Amino acid sequence: MSDQVSETLATSSDQAVAAFDQRERTMLEKVQHLLHSNQAAVSLIVLMVSIGIFAVLVGQKFFSAFALSLIVQQVAIIGIVGAAQTLVILTAGIDLSVGAIMVLSSVVMGQFFFRYGIPVPFAILAGFGCGALCGFINGWLVAHVKLPPFIVTLGTWQIYNATKFIYSENETIRTQDIETQAPLLQLFGAKVNIGGAIITAGVVSMVVLVGVLWYILNYTAWVRRLYAVGDDPDAAELAGVPVRRMLIQVYTLAGLICAFAGWVLIGRIGSVSPTAGEYANIESITAVVIGGISLFGGRGSVLGMIFGALIVGVYALGLRLYGTDPQWTYLLIGVLIIGAVAVDQWIRKVSQ
Repeated sequence: MSDQVSETLATSSDQAVAAFDQRERTMLEKVQHLLHSNQAAVSLIVLMVSIGIFAVLVGQKFFSAFALSLIVQQVAIIGIVGAAQTLVILTAGIDLSVGAIMVLSSVVMGQFFFRYGIPVPFAILAGFGCGALCGFINGWLVAHVKLPPFIVTLGTWQIYNATKFIYSENETIRTQDIETQAPLLQLFGAKVNIGGAIITAGVVSMVVLVGVLWYILNYTAWVRRLYAVGDDPDAAELAGVPVRRMLIQVYTLAGLICAFAGWVLIGRIGSVSPTAGEYANIESITAVVIGGISLFGGRGSVLGMIFGALIVGVYALGLRLYGTDPQWTYLLIGVLIIGAVAVDQWIRKVSQ
């Protein structure tokens, strides 16, 4: 008799669950599921709305080829550094040292040529080696010493930041010296005028990098392990994912990307300066958060990050053309950051 009662209760429970699953979703729930399955949709919608707003406020001047190309130029460095930040945040980590790694790598590139006379190609490789080493140190401390990524990269940010000033002796390598002796360092500053739009090699490199990462994050087996680590590292390890090795790989790759950003930075500003890119770490996190990438790891798209960076660029240029105080840009970006995190929390409820 007790067995029959148990079976009856189990059947009733299953029928109730089935009935719950089959109920009609509300419009809000449908939107929630749509945004959950299209991770870059929110940032793309915000970007299009922002462009529409400034089209009304500023008019034709905002839609000029030069103005639009200027937005892309301004976000080229942040887009590259944001790509590095994206990989780290997908593992549920964070890297506060990305900006310092970028500038330190650029300083190494410049100093290896101008101080030691090493040929420019090898000086550039030394800069990439510096970036990879910095990233490896971050990854090793997170993976093997088990320190929180925030604490690790807060500490290494200070270390790398101090190192770039000490090593460069607070000196800037001038544009004129680079142009005459090491033009390869300024490779990504090359410009092409297409119908009034100024396209730099740095912008093209950002687009190529994002395209490569988009392919990797959508069509390779490596990305499944990356998302698994970010979603639940303990479960990933039980499933056979080498979590510690993955973390070291991600942070090292992020360091390499930051070194590449350092090379692009030289082309962008024309010189090698230890004071450049002071806010790159904060700006990269801003682009990632506004781009809809979850700070809890395991969910997000590199395309969303680019949309987030473009949103910042649109607001910065749009408000400048409108003639408002620059502080309004920071105020609105702050609102967008809080809103993006709130939306992410709401979307995450779908998988709970």
